[in-house]
Amino acid sequence: MELAKYIDHTLLKPDATESQIEKLCQEADTHGFFSVCVNPTHVKLSAELLKSSATKVCTVIGFPLGASTSSVKAYETVDAIENGADEIDMVINVGALKSGKHDLVREDIVAVVEAANDTLVKVIIETSLLTDDEKRVACQLAKEAGCDFVKTSTGFSGGGATVEDVELMKTVVGENIEVKASGGVRSREDALAMIEAGATRIGASSGIAIVSGETGSSDY
Repeated sequence: MELAKYIDHTLLKPDATESQIEKLCQEADTHGFFSVCVNPTHVKLSAELLKSSATKVCTVIGFPLGASTSSVKAYETVDAIENGADEIDMVINVGALKSGKHDLVREDIVAVVEAANDTLVKVIIETSLLTDDEKRVACQLAKEAGCDFVKTSTGFSGGGATVEDVELMKTVVGENIEVKASGGVRSREDALAMIEAGATRIGASSGIAIVSGETGSSDY
């Protein structure tokens, strides 16, 4: 199994420097990772650095809280794509979900999907903040909104991906929507367990450790 093709090589820390983004892109190209995942401010640079590479550029929207308004998330999405983003990872409105405002959550996702205009959209449900029932609802709403993936975590809310959550999410979304496991995936064994559970993408800052059979030290 070529694990590199499953990995979004990730650097989302707020203090990430331009030189660190350059290094991230070089590593992703060298190892053949599926994408780099960076904050929107780094999309243009990443797209320029990877313009001759098969590695894609992924960015995050409404990150990490998901508490921006839908119109702001939609604008962020358009701006990111104009700057060269190939994939969009958006955070749901977690508070609205926990308040039972399901229509708001669904329409929030729809706003991003429509703004993306066929660019691939992953929906981060932030599993560490949700009950199992809320996870099921979030995945169903994302499915109804027309997303391409559901994703476990931002890595910024005290928890990450678990095999149990990946299995639960895959059961809800079915065969036509994929699952990205993100947060706390640090080793080859972690990655293989997530893939066995149903994930087709792994978000990790430890991509090099994963493909080399070592263990990384950070979550995102």
